[in-house]
Amino acid sequence: MPGTLYTRKGDKGETGLLSGERIEKTDPRVEAYGTIDEFNSTLGVAKAFSSPRLAKIIEELQVKNFFIASELATTDRQKAVKNIAAEDVSRLESLIDGLAAELPPAEHFVVPGGTKSAAFLHVSRTVLRRAERHIVRLAKEQPVNPELIRYVNRLSDLVFELARYANIADGDGDTCISRDGTFLQKRAA
Repeated sequence: MPGTLYTRKGDKGETGLLSGERIEKTDPRVEAYGTIDEFNSTLGVAKAFSSPRLAKIIEELQVKNFFIASELATTDRQKAVKNIAAEDVSRLESLIDGLAAELPPAEHFVVPGGTKSAAFLHVSRTVLRRAERHIVRLAKEQPVNPELIRYVNRLSDLVFELARYANIADGDGDTCISRDGTFLQKRAA
């Protein structure tokens, strides 16, 4: 008979890092990688409602999120599954630039919502921003890979651009807000 899913090791409020070290579930490191896990789950919902093009990008991001969590779930970068590197940040920038080239310039605040995909991507973006705050807070107390921080910052830009794409290219447009009120931003004809 296979082992059970539960281990009872966390019943007293502790969890294990990849190194085997036990820490409190309220530790900033757990907050950081736990919020990345939450972000990854929200991306899964967004992916379920996205076009095949966006779903492919989202899936790539979800896989990379496991590497982020792995790196955050250890105090020793050598034990991470894969460390986030400058090339990973460059990859995000290329994706952002490619999507932005197909959309009108983002010159106004966007009201979150629109298509189901865009609405969930906006939720994902805000969860990721919370994860970023946890990671930055952790970095003030313990060593954190600076490329990981850059990556997460750029990742939230990409998720925003994915939401714009879902609304403008795949939907009826983004609802934007200006001093004069709201208006619908659509793809240029």
